[in-house]
Amino acid sequence: MLTWEDDLELHALRKRGWTITAIANHAKLDRKTVRKYLAGDGTPGVRARPGPDPFEPFADYVTARLIEDPHLWVRTLFDELEDMGFGLSYQSLTRIIRERALRPVCQACRSATQRPNAVIDHPPGDETQWDWLELPNPPAAWGWGKSADLLVGSLAHSGKWRASLSASQDQPHLIAGLDRIARALGGVSRVWRFDRMATVCDPASGRVSASFAGVAKHYGVSVAICPPRRGNRKGVVEKINHTAAQRWWRTLAEELTVEDAQASLDRFAALRGDTRLRATADGRSSVAVTAAGEPLGAVPAPYPALLTETRTASRQALVSYRGNRYSVPPELAGAEVVVSHPIGGQVIDIATAAGIVIARHRLAADGLGVAVRDNGHVLALNAAAMATATSGRPHRRKERIPPGPAARAAAAKLLGTNTADTTGGQPSTSTTDSTVIDLAAYERAAQKRTLQ
Repeated sequence: MLTWEDDLELHALRKRGWTITAIANHAKLDRKTVRKYLAGDGTPGVRARPGPDPFEPFADYVTARLIEDPHLWVRTLFDELEDMGFGLSYQSLTRIIRERALRPVCQACRSATQRPNAVIDHPPGDETQWDWLELPNPPAAWGWGKSADLLVGSLAHSGKWRASLSASQDQPHLIAGLDRIARALGGVSRVWRFDRMATVCDPASGRVSASFAGVAKHYGVSVAICPPRRGNRKGVVEKINHTAAQRWWRTLAEELTVEDAQASLDRFAALRGDTRLRATADGRSSVAVTAAGEPLGAVPAPYPALLTETRTASRQALVSYRGNRYSVPPELAGAEVVVSHPIGGQVIDIATAAGIVIARHRLAADGLGVAVRDNGHVLALNAAAMATATSGRPHRRKERIPPGPAARAAAAKLLGTNTADTTGGQPSTSTTDSTVIDLAAYERAAQKRTLQ
């Protein structure tokens, strides 16, 4: 087999008037090979098969089977061909199918990048797209397990977006995220678009649930549900998900708290997201300028949903919540409690696992790092700490502490003797059966060995 470079050199030498023999001697090739390539009978880069193609008898069957079932495993097809006397290996079969492009494209399963996509018009202020983004491997200090949830909302017309970190995807946390992001976006659009998330609609039918219908009425929006398997219908927020995961989450420092991470995300969205330039009817403009011209409605008061999260009280009877600490009675130190507060509310309730509210505090701003303590809890904690403190001097490491009466009694029971008198008297004697060994026999045996 000759390369294209070799073939070019043969033709160049022939045009200079070289003979076949001279070219063959120069290129160290057989004269028949030179004559074949000069005549155009050989294809450079393609090795001629010495015999008939062993796949050719099976080509029609393989083509027909892959047309019938475009998703047929090559392993399954190889099993069928083996029964028909197929002699090539499995690796050769996969290579031939790939090189000859025998597997057709399934029209029903083509991805969005392979099928024609319609251009969807997004008038200003018309639609906000929402989606949950699952972020793997959050910092261990957050206590959120293997993943964190990020609710992302984006104005479909301008592309302005904001996001909210959440410990859960339940409906109260969804509502809290919707309210927070809508205020950060500057208002409420006419339509909120979701995929088929169970907290918004019935995933099978796409009908809005009764619980979320009240939320939509409160904010004065219509709810649009994407058709199944049509992720490109909300492609604006899908692209934002990719940006948030690759440009922000991927480089997030391990030592940041949840509140610090949320502040970092807000800065990233404003610095990197709002300054992007986009083509508009009036020329290129930044996302922030385009979003400022969208006619958005005012955001009403927060929807009265109740957020609940489980926490563990510390040994100081303090419960950490949103970057601050709140006191509980000392009896709950180290126990699990349930923290709850209404969205937009100014107080939080802390209840036991049984649901009994045992503390209520005014909610501090997120991430301040303050300790909110009730005077009654402080006094009770100090009293409990003093009551449980050891009295007298502590034990020294090098100190003689002999076994006491209880230890001596237990030892005597193990040894089979009577216990000692706890009043300080001498232990009483007792007769026990014992085996008496006569040492004279050993002495006589030793003398006999000496005499010998």
